Amino acid sequence: MAHQSAPTGHPPTTPAHAVSLKVLRLSKPSLATQTSLPPTHFGNGLDLPPKASLVSPSTPAASGFPLTPLLNVPAAFGAAYVGETFTCTLCANNEVTAADDANEATKRSVSGIRIAAELQTPSSKQAGTAVELELVGAEGGKEDEVVAPGATMQRTLRHELKEEGPHVLAVTVTYTETLHGSDGGASGGRARTFKKLYQFVAQPLMAVRSKVTERRRREGNGREWVLEGQLENVGEASVVLEKVWLDESEGVRGRAVDGEVGKEAVVLKPQDVEQVMFVMAASDRPEEKTVRMPLARLHIDWRSAMGERGSLTTGWLASRGR
Repeated sequence: MAHQSAPTGHPPTTPAHAVSLKVLRLSKPSLATQTSLPPTHFGNGLDLPPKASLVSPSTPAASGFPLTPLLNVPAAFGAAYVGETFTCTLCANNEVTAADDANEATKRSVSGIRIAAELQTPSSKQAGTAVELELVGAEGGKEDEVVAPGATMQRTLRHELKEEGPHVLAVTVTYTETLHGSDGGASGGRARTFKKLYQFVAQPLMAVRSKVTERRRREGNGREWVLEGQLENVGEASVVLEKVWLDESEGVRGRAVDGEVGKEAVVLKPQDVEQVMFVMAASDRPEEKTVRMPLARLHIDWRSAMGERGSLTTGWLASRGR
């Protein structure tokens, strides 16, 4: 589309920014899969070799195992799950080129580039939540390093997703643009800034259903409960449960009935369910028989297929008053 000049009598439009912003999500690659073609016997040169469809023809495919040693880089944003760490890189590109430096009318330089970001979660849509940025490179943590024409300054953002629903990442870039005269000296400068918004949705990966039942103790006057939990993988890929444990409230002791989850690898494929059971006792508070009291929180730790860690903590599970 051709550039349209500003109408006569109106102020000129704001010139294009000398710095551009790119936001890329950082995700671990996955192993590429392959399936060989079935043999055919058409003749007359119409037969295709079975290896024609293989990603890695040098990998033996006689066993029919679909995974290869090659890594497959994600082609799209992918799903963001609650309990996992959202990681992305923010790239501020200095768009000043050698052609701009050669043109006396547009000769300019960029300095003092700063990148700031905040994440708006479903519970803090108005104020937003500040996100700490980590410097990438060997600059030693400089905030205002000089970015040469055509070069890039990067920051890495990491945030553990704790809420389900839409998230908005707001990135603000601030820099100083200096104009130079024919003699090379600065003829003017100004601070410029722009802001971009990026929206994504955090989906649940582990659905937790729990039930607390009180039972009579054979000895003593204390109270005892049985906690039953169902952990369902509602994501799109398999995960490995590392540990499921309780964070008991003061005066409550708990133990796993069938042993602690994590001693053996528990693989949950999509829609798979793992059941856990704990027994909790509070022998030092017999006077609270009719009071609803918090007992414990359930902690779940897992790893994805490529080793990324995830964790989830439920709210306080309470007893029923009687």
